[in-house]
Amino acid sequence: MGRTDAERLLGAAEALYYARGIRAVGIDEVRTAAGVSLKRLYQLYPSKEHLVAAYLDARDERWRGRLADYVARHGESPRERMLAVFDWLGLWFAEPDFRGCAFINAFGELGGSAPLVLAAVRRHKDLFREYLLDLARDLDVADPAGIGEQLLLLAEGAMTAAAVLPEPRAAQQAQRAAVALLDAATAAEPPRSVEAAV
Repeated sequence: MGRTDAERLLGAAEALYYARGIRAVGIDEVRTAAGVSLKRLYQLYPSKEHLVAAYLDARDERWRGRLADYVARHGESPRERMLAVFDWLGLWFAEPDFRGCAFINAFGELGGSAPLVLAAVRRHKDLFREYLLDLARDLDVADPAGIGEQLLLLAEGAMTAAAVLPEPRAAQQAQRAAVALLDAATAAEPPRSVEAAV
């Protein structure tokens, strides 16, 4: 079964915008790469902003799905699952077409000037945050939400470092910092009394 016009447009938009930037690629170039008429493009996406937001939403779903699948396969304990996030980031950073986080890139290019794009960026970052907080809730620490927020900053920092420096070891460095955070949080746990355990 062939891809729909929308699927072809989103695939072309992702390939072009991610590789070269949103401002550098005109809507006609996306249309040509997708093999879709300009009329059909505007029927599906009334503006470039609509198309960019749709591409980001599609990428978000696929990106988070890949991450969750990897973590589920590579982590037996809550701690292992949390650290597997950084293993997956390292694999992503090593991909030959890695150009950083598409959502950070889009925000960097457009800022708040494109409300639909800004909303898509925030949705992605909120969903990634919620995913890490869900993983953190299973950790045996006093403040799982606090640890989750700190690990989120490590992951986001690694994404930026890997794209900008470029730093191929950004994920491993962030993972080492995550281990230190988790060790400190675990060591800070007060010993449980016999009464509390009963």
